[in-house]
Formats: sequence, structure tokens, C-alpha cells
Amino acid sequence: VQLQASGGGSVQAGGSLRLSCAASGGTFSYYAMGWFRQAPGKEREFVAAISWSGGTTYYADSVKGRFTISRDNAKNTVYLQMNSLKPEDTAVYYCAQPEYSGSFSKEREEYDYWGKGTLVTVSS
Repeated sequence: VQLQASGGGSVQAGGSLRLSCAASGGTFSYYAMGWFRQAPGKEREFVAAISWSGGTTYYADSVKGRFTISRDNAKNTVYLQMNSLKPEDTAVYYCAQPEYSGSFSKEREEYDYWGKGTLVTVSS
């Protein structure tokens, strides 16, 4: 499985960005997908996750109401729409997929495949 995240960039506080993560090499539609982020000097943290069907989503409290995760199984792509961005959202954002199709989690350890990450910088 290969995951390629894109869409990061620099934006002012209050702005929006849409991240994309294209998957290849596996059966994308069978698996939940997650987004995580890692700020400088901090551990990688959970941002959002979506079930294989898109019918269930989880969000970190820090992004709830501002970020929306979605997926298009026909395009093997998961998205993260980020609105009302804050300087504390600055981080490298990673998409991830678990090894097992039954896994749907907020825990980093449950995810086995990771993209290279895309940098989001929010200035005040």
C-alpha cells in the first residue's frame, strides 16, 4: 500500500485548506483511513478517521467543528477539509491506513501504512 498526501501549504489564520491522500496498491474501499499530524517538537497526534464506507467519522476535540474528513472510494482518495485554521494547526499532516480491514481507531499504533506527509503552516 502506498499513500501520497498533498494539498498542504501556507495560509493565514482563519483560512482553509483541503488535503488529499491518494492510495494505491491495495483495496482502498475495504479500509478505514485516518489523518494524523505532527508539530515540531511534539508527538504525532490523531486528527480524524473515517470508516470504510464513510458512514462513521471520528475527530480530535481540537479540530471538531472545523475539519471534515471524507472519502471517495471510486478515486481511492481520502480528504481533509480544514476550515477556520489556527496557528496551532501548523504541522506535518499524514494520512494512514490500518493493516486489517476491521480496524477503525483513533490510536496511532493501529495504523500500519503511512504517507510521507504534507506541511501545513498557519500564520497569525
